[in-house]
Amino acid sequence: MAYRVKEVANLVGISVRSLHHYDEIGLLKPDTVTPAGYRLYSDDNLATLQQILFFKEIGLSLEDIKQILGQPNFDRKHALQVHRELLLKKKERIEDIIRTVDRTITSLEGGIVMKKKEMFEGFDMAEIEAHQKKYAAEAREKYDRDVVDRTMERTSKYANDDWAAIMASQAAIYNKLIAAMEQGPADPQVQAAVGEWRRHITNNFYDCTLDIFRGLGDLYIADDRFTKSIDQYQSGLAQFMREAMHIYCDNEEKSNCADKSNL
Repeated sequence: MAYRVKEVANLVGISVRSLHHYDEIGLLKPDTVTPAGYRLYSDDNLATLQQILFFKEIGLSLEDIKQILGQPNFDRKHALQVHRELLLKKKERIEDIIRTVDRTITSLEGGIVMKKKEMFEGFDMAEIEAHQKKYAAEAREKYDRDVVDRTMERTSKYANDDWAAIMASQAAIYNKLIAAMEQGPADPQVQAAVGEWRRHITNNFYDCTLDIFRGLGDLYIADDRFTKSIDQYQSGLAQFMREAMHIYCDNEEKSNCADKSNL
């Protein structure tokens, strides 16, 4: 069955302009364009459009989505399973915040006295959601399903206390880097903190090889979301970390080569 662009827009609830844009950038090309210039979309096009909207929901850019959908090993079922996990986490966070809102209203009406900690229950889940997006996005670069599966399985078992410890460790490493920024990215103190950052990722999320770690540094600058997330601790920290991580990887690779030559 073929659908005109306006029919698709009405069915899905997006604008005709968006569909035109998706076509122009090669993200969603209609199956057919009539001699009169009408775009005709197939059922397969609608399935792809659904996948695009799912990816947008978890914060991926159109360019990222285009790259992922263009991968020859793209697995729609697997992608939907990952989406479901992320959406469930988002649902839990929203439900926690709703409960906090309800308790706050009751408190204002004089029904209960809230503890200070109770006033912010649910908001720490936003950090969890941010990290899930971050590490899923890192893995998506090569669309390594094994990495995504292992990371999602591992983090899904973490409780709030686990995430609190992870956040505390992350903040401590950031503080070490910030304290030594004036000394330059090659400074031994900075390099020690960068090594600690790599171990932090490996211990809590996935095996962070040198190739992944180098690419991760690039991602801190290439993706504005990562840049803003890191730079909230200190302006310019994301760029500084990228430089320091590249130096770290260069040094590690040289050391590995030297070790092999001595065998």
